[in-house]
Amino acid sequence: MAPLFRSLCVATLRRTAHLTAWATLAAFASAPAHAQGSPIKVGVALDVSGPFAGPGAEARDGFALAIKQLGSKLGGQPAEFVQTDMAGSPDQAKQLVDRFVQREKIDLFTGPIASNVALAVAPTLFAAKVPYLSNNAGPSQLAGAQCNPYFFGTAYQNDQFHEAAGQFAADQKFGRMVLIAPNYPAGKDSLTGFKRKFKGQVADEIYTKVGQIDYATELAQLRAAKPDAVYFFLPGAMGINFIKQFVGAGLSKDITLVTSGFSSDEDVIGAVGEPMLGLFNTTHWAHDLDNAANKAFVAAFRKEYGGRYPSLYAAQAYDVIMAMDAAVKATGGKVSDKEALTKAIAKAQFPSVRGNFRYANNHFPVQNFYLRSIGKNAEGRVTNKTIRTVLENYGDAYAAQCKLK
Repeated sequence: MAPLFRSLCVATLRRTAHLTAWATLAAFASAPAHAQGSPIKVGVALDVSGPFAGPGAEARDGFALAIKQLGSKLGGQPAEFVQTDMAGSPDQAKQLVDRFVQREKIDLFTGPIASNVALAVAPTLFAAKVPYLSNNAGPSQLAGAQCNPYFFGTAYQNDQFHEAAGQFAADQKFGRMVLIAPNYPAGKDSLTGFKRKFKGQVADEIYTKVGQIDYATELAQLRAAKPDAVYFFLPGAMGINFIKQFVGAGLSKDITLVTSGFSSDEDVIGAVGEPMLGLFNTTHWAHDLDNAANKAFVAAFRKEYGGRYPSLYAAQAYDVIMAMDAAVKATGGKVSDKEALTKAIAKAQFPSVRGNFRYANNHFPVQNFYLRSIGKNAEGRVTNKTIRTVLENYGDAYAAQCKLK
């Protein structure tokens, strides 16, 4: 597939994206804000290296498919997608987004994967009145009293996913559980959300390092605690290694694993394989959801990427570009009218792969959450199957604190 993005490089920062000459950057250094007839500029923060490289690669592919289908246009207008790898680093991302805003004069922004990085770049975007459509991160800090008219948690609010898992655990009547998550904002939100719905005893909460891949200490704690079940939020390589080591240590014989789609989607299944069989997880999207937009997306993704199923990270990224397209179309391409643009984004009038969803007043979705189980399909492929709806038309716990109308 031909390249669909232009890569932005800062020589003093480390990344894996293609280098762009300083001469190219200079051409945009004194460029005015978006003028009618000039390309609409979208800053795309990728995380194709660092602790979230796996999810970042999935998001990249989702973005690319949507842009290809739209002919590199938004709302029928020419668009330029300026991308760079932020490597899951808040400091690096802050510097790069400063350049997105100051040099590139971006009109819209999306990415990155991690909530701590989202919180690092948000103030710059808000000050410049650049709408930020998050394709993954949904930090609680931006859902309540600190909500902002320029932030759209297009994917979910962090707690929601884990509240669905907590509801499932409550339904199963697990008595004692141990909870595990990385020590960063999304990890803390995850366990807060789970505990909001879980009615049993939390025997222990274990916070790991971001990017950790050796869980010998944590597995020893689990062996000693002897819980009925473990809930873990460990996205990307963290989850891959935890599941392998958990099963390898023989703990799966006596302890039930429960997780969210972040640690059990197609990217993780592909890396772990059959040890994933029987694992329960909750999600707002699945490749077998029965709606026209999703069926078309999954078929196109599998055709584009060698038959593999998309993960939720790819689906969310695809939705973000389609949301931008609908909003730009609604404004007639006049993205310089920030008030009109944000109002158009808030209407969410695009065919989401999740089916129907809407934004609450705080610009986070009201949507369904589903229970899935991992098994083998008719082709013998290890994959997820949707079982039932756990939470229907579900908003987040912070919207009442947000003063946006």
